[in-house]
Amino acid sequence: QGQLEESGGGLVQPGGSLRLSCAASGSIFSLAVTSWYRQAPGRQRELVAGISTGGSTNYADSVKGRFTIYRDYAKNTVDLQMNSLKPGDTAVYYCNVVTGWANYWGQGTQVTVSS
Repeated sequence: QGQLEESGGGLVQPGGSLRLSCAASGSIFSLAVTSWYRQAPGRQRELVAGISTGGSTNYADSVKGRFTIYRDYAKNTVDLQMNSLKPGDTAVYYCNVVTGWANYWGQGTQVTVSS
């Protein structure tokens, strides 16, 4: 049983949208930096977006203006809204939480952008 669970991946056409969700089994989001990473076949894992406990965000240049990371306090999740998707966005997307004393990873969710 993991402490992070990603959901929302799937198959979408270029130009479409998806929303990924990272759910925690505890209250680790309140004391952590939460990030979305992705890894495509033949490539290294790369940082996509991050959000601090204070709400500051940062994005990879390749997704800036298209992706938005935010906290959904009612659902206790950190979500990634992905718009204007491109074939180059195809990857397994992972949620990561760093608290200073622990480093948590989800199992990943597949995003495929193809026509």
